[in-house]
Amino acid sequence: MLNNKKDLKITALAAFLIAFLAVPIINNLGLPPFLKAFGTLGISAALFIFTITGFLLLNFLSRWFPILRQITKFTIVGGLNTFLDFAVLNFLIASSGITSGVGFRFLKGISFIVATINSYFWNRHWTFESRNREEGLQFIQFLVVSTIGLFINVGVATFIVDVIGPVGSITPIIWANIGALIATAASLIWNFLGYKFIVFRR
Repeated sequence: MLNNKKDLKITALAAFLIAFLAVPIINNLGLPPFLKAFGTLGISAALFIFTITGFLLLNFLSRWFPILRQITKFTIVGGLNTFLDFAVLNFLIASSGITSGVGFRFLKGISFIVATINSYFWNRHWTFESRNREEGLQFIQFLVVSTIGLFINVGVATFIVDVIGPVGSITPIIWANIGALIATAASLIWNFLGYKFIVFRR
């Protein structure tokens, strides 16, 4: 069972950061002006509530399925990293106007690296509670696993954005975010297995 008080506080912090990071993402998606203020506030609040509710549900289920302890934390950290990745990506898109091509791959790589560094500290100290003192070696292993995840992530995003391209009336900015979302899902399983059995194994 999860350490309720400590983990709930950390989850609340992650939920707040997710809600905060959602703001530049939503603002860059080009919502109509009359929906933007309500939409940003409403979606951010919903993300906060969803994160806390998900934690409480999985916390309850972890009594019977102990593996959910790490999956719960990994999912929350993954959500935070995803929103950090998207926030950085959308900030760079808004600043540069680049939504495809080589420039997009470069921007996606930057956003992924920022999220990966954040991921290391959250996963080491909270998700897997690593006590390995060889932090330098562990970080190198983390970078190797994450680099493979980077190729999966950027490769899938690039395929969706540049090869498939926007479908129907979807704008390039929204399509870039769709590509990033699918890419994140594609690399999620690899990252969890790599971190659990290679980087933070006990």
